[in-house]
Amino acid sequence: MIISITALKGGVGKTTTAVHLAAFLQEKAPTLLIDADKNRSALHWSREDTLPFHVASQAGATALIKKYTHIITDTQARPELEEFKDLAYGSDLVILPTTPNHLDLDVTIRAVELLEPLDVNYKVLLTQVDSRTKTGRDARKVLENLKLPLFKSEIPRLIAFERASSKGVTIKDYPDPRAAFGWSRYRAVGKELL
Repeated sequence: MIISITALKGGVGKTTTAVHLAAFLQEKAPTLLIDADKNRSALHWSREDTLPFHVASQAGATALIKKYTHIITDTQARPELEEFKDLAYGSDLVILPTTPNHLDLDVTIRAVELLEPLDVNYKVLLTQVDSRTKTGRDARKVLENLKLPLFKSEIPRLIAFERASSKGVTIKDYPDPRAAFGWSRYRAVGKELL
């Protein structure tokens, strides 16, 4: 399976999603995470070499691709239209992470408008959802009313995600009482993929 994770805006959980879905898919079959973002966030996350899957730069991935069953690409934020077309035609699924913030939702809707004419298989993933507020429910309603393909599962806002990245591990390997809950949400998204 080839999955691209993209957004027209940074800060929506693109790399976090790429890392955690790669960890989930690695449990099923060999998985490669390609870091195509200029910030190199996934490569930085993997600097300790403790992630359970291989991370490569876009340039370094060419020779590796044939060795992996699953390939996830963490794209750069704000891709150009031509890059969107490449993602669309080169992926089995494009995932658009978005926070419930109304500005992020607007940008996600714009991304959908770019993808729809390309007849691409895409799905929106709500990330950084604070269960103590109703913004997540409101955002889900907005996306459902627009009849956009949407993951049933959503990713909670947890400081453990940030702390796990600073340690070079996934949230499932980070010692935090809420880490298991965060990992369970990405597992649920992974099960929706398969």
